[in-house]
Amino acid sequence: MTIDKKNGDFAVLEKQIMFIKEVEGLKSVLREAWGSSGRRESTAEHCWRLTLLAGLLAPSFEVDLSKTLMMCLVHDLGELYIGDISAASNPDEGEKHEAEEKDAKRVLSLLPESQAEELFKLWLEYNENRTTEARLVKALDKAETIIQHNQGENPPDFDYEFNLDYGKQYFSENPLLQELRKLLDHDTNMHIKA
Repeated sequence: MTIDKKNGDFAVLEKQIMFIKEVEGLKSVLREAWGSSGRRESTAEHCWRLTLLAGLLAPSFEVDLSKTLMMCLVHDLGELYIGDISAASNPDEGEKHEAEEKDAKRVLSLLPESQAEELFKLWLEYNENRTTEARLVKALDKAETIIQHNQGENPPDFDYEFNLDYGKQYFSENPLLQELRKLLDHDTNMHIKA
């Protein structure tokens, strides 16, 4: 999407900036993960590191890099208004998806219609886990979370055993992801033994 400067059409830019201002709220949405300093992590911090992880690993997979990176950035837009609903709390997945979809549509409605539709399709593709890019991002989303759990300065009652089953099904179809999962499980087991 481009801006037609001849006609002075800056409405697109204004909508994009409005959207960027709104999603700043993801910097304040806290997750059930702690940083190495003991501070709870935000959804925005998780999305940033997931995107960096995907950028590092994507060349080893047959994926569209641009699509993969954008999917990482939008995958948690549905947490902007309702917050992060931790998988450890065993939420009703149907209700969670419905609430997150409503919120993703809400924030995306600030964008020009064609861009909103494009990003919503990407968000939905991730959630439906139906493409190579979505399956990679799903696995890496779980991986980044487990890495953070194992790296963070967690509360004394933190349940490391949760990590051993968390998202395991997303790592099964690719040898590199299987190896990544072995590394993650090794780190988790080290915490359990400690």
